[in-house]
Amino acid sequence: MTGLGWHLIRGYAILVYLFMFLPVAVVVLLSFNASQFGSFPMTGFSFRWFVELANNDAILRAFRTSIILGLLTALISTTLGVLASLALVRYRVPGANLVSTLLIAPILVPEVVLAVALLLFLNFLGINKSFTLLLFGHVIFTLPFVILVVQARLVAIRRDVEEAAMSLGASPIQTFFQITLPLMLPAVLAGALFAFTISFDDITGTLFWKPGGVETVPTQIFAMLRNSISPEINALGTVMIVMTVGLPLLGAAIARTLSKKSGL
Repeated sequence: MTGLGWHLIRGYAILVYLFMFLPVAVVVLLSFNASQFGSFPMTGFSFRWFVELANNDAILRAFRTSIILGLLTALISTTLGVLASLALVRYRVPGANLVSTLLIAPILVPEVVLAVALLLFLNFLGINKSFTLLLFGHVIFTLPFVILVVQARLVAIRRDVEEAAMSLGASPIQTFFQITLPLMLPAVLAGALFAFTISFDDITGTLFWKPGGVETVPTQIFAMLRNSISPEINALGTVMIVMTVGLPLLGAAIARTLSKKSGL
């Protein structure tokens, strides 16, 4: 490929990245605008909208709901994902390929289709919307991500290490907690962070599954946008960007550190 061709590819890549991230940068910049109107040039630098955000009871309730929902989703999805990965990788499960496909299938199905299907199915069973339904939906959607991450790590762990521990008198449970789990801990933590971040950031499924009066941060932003574009939305968007970007980066750093310690 000629030098001109590479320059065109680089230019196109730069335009794509600008198209993707420039609106995000504008939201972050406007969240520090002292003016009530989102306009350029900025009239001044201020934390005013973050202060008002912290004093908004509706947004604080949404944050509490999102954090509780995300933590419960991460806990359940990680537990089920670790158990499913162990069963599929370490044991002979009848129809393992079919089971694995079914567990990963929610990734392949558009989320809006999954949300509508689950809602219609539970309505058919006579189950009304509730926080439990919302949690159940988030677990279904995040579980495949945990399974994929944990399975990839578990395959890389040598089986003879576990067999050596059991040959020295360790029970299967002791082998899991003292050998297998520490070796796969980076993937477990990464899967939990994935589950929390996806749950915290989800809006499509949440709009279908949440009961009346319950709002998460994304649905609260959506509700606020119906009335007007308040500068508080920019501040709230900045907080979400920091959380949804910072947590995976933190998880990657922790996973890398644990991987170096485990020697894998």
